[in-house]
Amino acid sequence: MINDCLIEIGTEELPPKALKSLSQSFGELMQKALEDSGLTPPSVEVFSTPRRLAILFRELPIRQPDQRIEKRGPAVKAAFDAEGNPSKAALGFASSCGVSIDELSHRETDKGAWLYFEKSVPGQSLAELLPELLNQALARLPIPKRMRWGDREDEFVRPVKWLVMMIGDELIKANVFGVESSKFSQGHRFHAPGKIEIGQAEEYEINLLTQGLVMSNFDKRQKTIRTLVERNAARLGGVAHIDEGLLEEVTALVEYPVAVSGEFDEEFLEIPQEALVMTMQDNQKYFAVFDENRQLLPYFITISNVDSKRPEVVARGNERVIRPRFADAQFFFQQDQKQPLANLRASLDNVVFQEKLGSIGDKVERISTLAAAIASRISADQNLVKRAAELCKCDLMSEMVGEFPKLQGVMGRYYAEHDGEPELVSSAVEQHYWPKISGGELPTNDVAQCLALADRIDSLIGIFAIGQKPSGVKDPFALRRAALGVVRILIEKDLPLDLAELCGLAADGLSKTIDASAVIDEVLDYLFDRLKSYYQEQGIGYDIVDAVLCTRPTFLNDCNRRVQALHQFQSHEAAAALAAANKRISNILKKQKLVESPVVDKKLLEEAAEIQLAEHIDILWQKASLLFSEGSYLAGLEHLAELRPTVDSFFDDVMVMVDDEAIKNNRLALLNQLLQCFRQVADFSRIQ
Repeated sequence: MINDCLIEIGTEELPPKALKSLSQSFGELMQKALEDSGLTPPSVEVFSTPRRLAILFRELPIRQPDQRIEKRGPAVKAAFDAEGNPSKAALGFASSCGVSIDELSHRETDKGAWLYFEKSVPGQSLAELLPELLNQALARLPIPKRMRWGDREDEFVRPVKWLVMMIGDELIKANVFGVESSKFSQGHRFHAPGKIEIGQAEEYEINLLTQGLVMSNFDKRQKTIRTLVERNAARLGGVAHIDEGLLEEVTALVEYPVAVSGEFDEEFLEIPQEALVMTMQDNQKYFAVFDENRQLLPYFITISNVDSKRPEVVARGNERVIRPRFADAQFFFQQDQKQPLANLRASLDNVVFQEKLGSIGDKVERISTLAAAIASRISADQNLVKRAAELCKCDLMSEMVGEFPKLQGVMGRYYAEHDGEPELVSSAVEQHYWPKISGGELPTNDVAQCLALADRIDSLIGIFAIGQKPSGVKDPFALRRAALGVVRILIEKDLPLDLAELCGLAADGLSKTIDASAVIDEVLDYLFDRLKSYYQEQGIGYDIVDAVLCTRPTFLNDCNRRVQALHQFQSHEAAAALAAANKRISNILKKQKLVESPVVDKKLLEEAAEIQLAEHIDILWQKASLLFSEGSYLAGLEHLAELRPTVDSFFDDVMVMVDDEAIKNNRLALLNQLLQCFRQVADFSRIQ
């Protein structure tokens, strides 16, 4: 038999930023527990609101299948003596199975006769299994900080208030965290307080909505909120700015969403709109409204958990709350502009960046030197780079960033523009923090790119040098993000910079503070690891990336051209055969001791196949090497692919390991020459 099965855990308000992940984990853990018990649900629906986590299993088997237990014991020869008395081994086996020796069976096999224990175990019912499976799943939920309540020893993310467990229309008796199960859920805290009876497990969602004014499905509730916000923004003559993180958090804060619009004084629009939007989003959980030109309008939209009969009163209340926050931002902005941004530079000398690496002022000096060196290598304006470096951290000492730390860089740009700094300088002050998130926007101009690279590489070398590299989930200096930023800027902006050289320059900049030269290779390895993750997200095979990275290419723009070429070359008809040939050659050469860079002596070539291979390599290598030098790796590989029939003939017709040492070594040199042709791009022997 099959039936729908419902589990709901009712709690006090759950942490909004963790609600969705808690709900998903709860569903996954329960599904896995049921599958392991032989009760695989064909479909699973998860529900979550601020006060509940719930799962509905559709068409779930209500009983485990019966199990057949078989155990093999000792051989019959060893189980009984000449008089037929059981041996200690036979008695021990029977005892371990919980039966007498007479209850064991004999079974003939191709290896002789053996004692066997056989038993049929009836499957348990879902109702018997579910309480324990639930307790196990709840104990394994990824809860960063558990809490206790009352006088119990139980721990959970929030105090548990009610429990619903049903199969079809029948109650499953259970006790979780001291709460007895029932068929009664709870409605909306304000609009429908009190119990809501769930008649059938499958009616859970509709019962809560119609009787309790609770939209229990997180995704549906989120979609409803998005629609409400967009409609209200359109009514106000604008477009809603919907930050996905804010949308998810707001969805986790309400059970029955209602949109309310408000407005604020237009005088506040003189404040940088990033500050206003951040205040609305972070402090008030409001959605901002923009016009068609992405200019902020003096409106906001909030999502209420109450369907008020007087929404204008709710709107006025929110307007009263937002006004003093905007007034504070206005004051900070005006105060900051009373002095040039550059005047704040000296204050950075008194702020510690890291105890062993000095102040932020010290870091700025290092960034300036390293960024100027980078600029000289990509023909960027060194004077502009140095000026941008001097200003890039100054806004950390501003009133506005002191109040809104997330605006670092953004406010620096506004203040630099106010002071009349060149556009490349002011934009670099903001953009040297880019990309801020994985996949985020990269610095758009060369001044900002120099600064962004210098800042990140200085941090990587310095933090590694003091022994605080990331470990596990701990990454207090966000070095993973910094490393990925370096990788993306070098590749996606196609910058011809030697990463090893940049790390060396950064180590030199730290030499007065700490000897960082010993960690250069370690930092390079760390960057290469991020590079692997970067390509993995693009769907490029690990073996392709490994084949290129094993050659230690420190110009990442060139490395990227090789990886992309190799990725495309995989579909070539000759690719698999050439990869196999490279493996074969690599294995042969590993077993031999070749002199360094052995030269092929064409006078020692005897077989037609080896003569042809040598000639073919000479011809194709001239074409391929020219293309490789231009970075046209795919075209070069396509030329080398023409070697396939010649290589096949060589292995079919030529014996490499002959007795004549001179001929053998000459053939090994020929194979090595072939191998080195391909290794100008990658180690083909590593391709699967």
